[in-house]
Amino acid sequence: MWRQLRKFSCSSSAKEKKWDALIIGGGHNGLTSAAYLARSGLSVAVLERRHIIGGAAVTEELIPGFKFSRCSYLQSLLRPCVIKELELKRHGLKLLKRNPSSFTPCRDGRYLLLGPDKELNYSEISKFSKSDADAYSRYESQLDKFCEFLDPLLDSSTPETLQGSSHLNTRMKHKLQNSAFWANCLRRALHLGQKDLVDLMDLLFAPASKVLNNWFETDVLKATLATDAVIGTTASVHTPGSGYVLLHHVMGESDGDRGIWSYVEGGMGSVSMAIAAAAKEAGATILTNAEVSKLMIEDTGRVHGVMLEDGTILHSSVVLSNATPFKTFMDLVPDDVLPHDFHNAIKCSDYRSATTKINLAVDRLPQFQCCNLSHPDAGPQHNGTIHIGPESMEEMHIAAQDAENGLPSRRPIIEMTIPTVFDKTISPSGKHVIGLFIQYTPYKPSDGSWENPAYRESFAQRCFSMIDEYAPGFSSSIIGYDMLTPPDLEREIGLTGGNIFHGSMGLDSLFLMRPVKGWSNYRTPVEGLYLCGSGAHPGGGVMGAPGRNAAHVVIEDLKKS
Repeated sequence: MWRQLRKFSCSSSAKEKKWDALIIGGGHNGLTSAAYLARSGLSVAVLERRHIIGGAAVTEELIPGFKFSRCSYLQSLLRPCVIKELELKRHGLKLLKRNPSSFTPCRDGRYLLLGPDKELNYSEISKFSKSDADAYSRYESQLDKFCEFLDPLLDSSTPETLQGSSHLNTRMKHKLQNSAFWANCLRRALHLGQKDLVDLMDLLFAPASKVLNNWFETDVLKATLATDAVIGTTASVHTPGSGYVLLHHVMGESDGDRGIWSYVEGGMGSVSMAIAAAAKEAGATILTNAEVSKLMIEDTGRVHGVMLEDGTILHSSVVLSNATPFKTFMDLVPDDVLPHDFHNAIKCSDYRSATTKINLAVDRLPQFQCCNLSHPDAGPQHNGTIHIGPESMEEMHIAAQDAENGLPSRRPIIEMTIPTVFDKTISPSGKHVIGLFIQYTPYKPSDGSWENPAYRESFAQRCFSMIDEYAPGFSSSIIGYDMLTPPDLEREIGLTGGNIFHGSMGLDSLFLMRPVKGWSNYRTPVEGLYLCGSGAHPGGGVMGAPGRNAAHVVIEDLKKS
């Protein structure tokens, strides 16, 4: 199937045909939109710039025999409705649950394991604090309650105000739909209760450090949990609103288990391949090496197709963009088409990133000295995300401050994952794939350039040396590695600024404010142009929600026309 999807090229029939819908970008959201649109009976073509589909959810064999989840590396956020409706398991999606799901080694020789096993959590946290062990289950229960409250918001379009002039019947129907939406929110809020609602507001608006300090006293526990509050952002744990990002990363589930993150057999590209298979089965066409250079806009202001880099024009009165909002409106939409306020809001949105991904091929598993194990087999410490580096929230803040001052963190935050403990399909026997998700690395360092090979190598070795502190000899196990800094993520994957969420996930950039105020329901000021990527509601991560929701809005609009 992989070879089959890669071999598509822009045929003459594709050029001559007028498609019902064109989708810019073959990332998982673009493919999701294609599947839903094709299933509704529309003729759909996905146009992917690279030689391979998947966007940031991609598997690539960069070192012979080793297949890397090159960008995204864990699955939990993919919406259950997408998995069920597109029958992704039938199309090859296989989730590999992790237990334990988290391991944090400490420099003093202690360690912390966490996961879905409540007895394990209690025992592990009790090593540090009995009161924290008692509080942890209550903390998890509260987050579960908040996730259940917010969950319905993810699978529907926002209650946006109606843009442009419409018939009276359309305006009345729209008002009734929005009223029903807010009434449903009010019912859920009343069911939640005032105390929990106030606690939810505190979580959404407060710094993660305040939230976690209110719950716990143990530094290493708070640092482990706080990673979810800053991952993929430039924020510190002391940044107001970072509590929401923490909640965003526990909203997901694996096979019905809330907050559980899984590996995907075959790497994260298998998610995209399963969605692509569902789209193809429904009749969608997927074209690779088909980079869009600009949108074709009629004098009336309506889109009527796209032009590819080679000059080919493909025709459609509906185009969905899975590119970032900045790429879509600053690069693909011709000048002077957009309203000034909208153009300025997109241009001024926050696309900063401080994330670097390093994928490694190694000849043996790392041996963590705090575990007192000398055998080469995988243990519970290898199963989940391994937290390397700062062991307190203050150390995390210092790492963020380094980047704020233009420097890659002296002691970066490193999330290490070893999918080959579960997935034997992505490496040669006896060898392993390791992913390092690293913060904070500014887009433009003040003390050098990511274009300088020596500078890049110096930072990579800094990360490897940190791992050596906990797992002596790790550096000597490395066969080879691939490194993606923020500029690399922008150039290779198309992520503006290297931002993995297609734009900041701050409270000023969510829900009715995503991507900008007044245009949160996937429609845009260009008639017939829609956003379907992570830059739209409900945001980033391998969710599929923006793609699914955008497709439903398109289908609704086409029924009206």
